Amino acid sequence: MKLDRYDLRILDILSKDGRITKSKLAESINLSVSPCWERVKRLEQAGIIEGYTVKLNPRVVLKRTPVWVQIELKVHNAASFECFESWVQEVPEVTECVAVGGGVDYLIKVEMESIDAYQRLIDRLLSSGIGIARYYTYIVTKTVKQAAPPLELADS
Repeated sequence: MKLDRYDLRILDILSKDGRITKSKLAESINLSVSPCWERVKRLEQAGIIEGYTVKLNPRVVLKRTPVWVQIELKVHNAASFECFESWVQEVPEVTECVAVGGGVDYLIKVEMESIDAYQRLIDRLLSSGIGIARYYTYIVTKTVKQAAPPLELADS
């Protein structure tokens, strides 16, 4: 689906304010309500808009400590990667996981109520037999920036 400037503007606005009214959205992009809303529906049907959510601040609601962890597996084959990725899916405290190229295999973000709780999770991970060779822990002391990529970067 090719996105034009109206589509990109709609996505930009909705990504910042998913509760905006139909009329305010239409006004913001200089379209009437019906054509604007048809575009929104088309973006939803195409799977570009997956849903509308509330962004919670976990530090206020849950009082969690974010920890980033680099993971290197002992064995580099499909079965090892699948085993680790399955484990990650089952651990709710792991809020992000990405496979990366370079000196490590994965970066995971863990949100825990304390450093002690984090260490117990790591101990469980190491004794689970999923093949961790090494891990490096980075305690987050301050979030400097957290944002979605700008929609101007989208290919249109």
